[in-house]
Amino acid sequence: MKVYLDNASTTFPKPKVVVDSIYNYLVNVGGNANRSNNSNTLESNREIFVARERIAEFFNYDKIENVVFTNNITSSLNMLIKGTLKPGDHVITSSLEHNSVIRPIISCKENLGVEVDFVKGNSKGFINPNDFEKYIKENTKLIVLTHASNVTGCIQPIKEVGEICKKHGIFFIVDTAQSAGTIPIDFKEIGANALAFTGHKSLLGPQGIGGFIIDDELNKHCSTIIEGGTGSLSHDIHQPSFMPDKFECGTLNIPGIVGLSNAINFINEVGISNIKEKNSCLYKKLLKGILSIDNYEVYGDETGENATTSLSLNLKGADTSELSFYLDDHGISNRSGLHCAPKCHETIGTFPTGSVRLSISYFNTEEEIDYTLSVLKNAAKELI
Repeated sequence: MKVYLDNASTTFPKPKVVVDSIYNYLVNVGGNANRSNNSNTLESNREIFVARERIAEFFNYDKIENVVFTNNITSSLNMLIKGTLKPGDHVITSSLEHNSVIRPIISCKENLGVEVDFVKGNSKGFINPNDFEKYIKENTKLIVLTHASNVTGCIQPIKEVGEICKKHGIFFIVDTAQSAGTIPIDFKEIGANALAFTGHKSLLGPQGIGGFIIDDELNKHCSTIIEGGTGSLSHDIHQPSFMPDKFECGTLNIPGIVGLSNAINFINEVGISNIKEKNSCLYKKLLKGILSIDNYEVYGDETGENATTSLSLNLKGADTSELSFYLDDHGISNRSGLHCAPKCHETIGTFPTGSVRLSISYFNTEEEIDYTLSVLKNAAKELI
């Protein structure tokens, strides 16, 4: 049996409607948006507008022009972090972050002299929101936090952190790479100034498309780090200041936008609450099964109540890569190592070897989980 449990890297398979919509666009539309007024271009413009509407509605934000498309969430986070931080600023983040947050922040530290503090999570991989207040200073400008860890799946208290940011007048950016599409996210409720998303994980879209939503307050303070052709104000050598052209330049990945738009429509039709419930049932089944097998160590939330779809584990007495290869040899796709989140692994005690990560999607089945557990049982017998 083949079982795909590397959905935290990218979900597979994609909904058929996503594949069909991309094919239809490439075969029957194909125009470049905002570059002319022929029928192909106008249809591309319409597809992009519909996608912005769907994304704004999905995250409950009113201004569709503040939905910005990028090529991935790494680009989104770089644009938001580097556009916001200036020399003399102070930024706070957590020890649970992906390198897509940590590396841009470290770049700002080394190149701009920005001060940085890391709030450390506990050994289970959770942040105490009150710890952020301990690091706030007069020049604290920004807090950046992942909504859910890509290592453990642990869901962080972003609403509480958002309230702290509002109390102190600090900008708040949320990384939803591992949460968007698995749990409901309300932009207004979480108190963020910007929300970065990627299309190809639990939003079930294709690779190469991401974006962010930014509110007007942060937009006023966020500079551009990429400029170029927009198809608007072409007589002006300066980047437009209006949205979304301020941040969108060059040719957009329109096939990716079309695919993501239809992926979100698929999620809406199934219902995010139904997706969350199915994922949770499969996750808890997998978690309970692993905890019943001797010599496995599971990291994160051992109840399964405060996690998305990722589960990290190690087999005592076996090398991490050895277990990963064993699973792959038996048809189970997984990911081992540090998962581009070294500080998170330091926090949960798995650095430098990392862990094996199994991550579920809506398209996994109970039969696949049963098979995975049987392979893990055999691995415990054969590898140690």
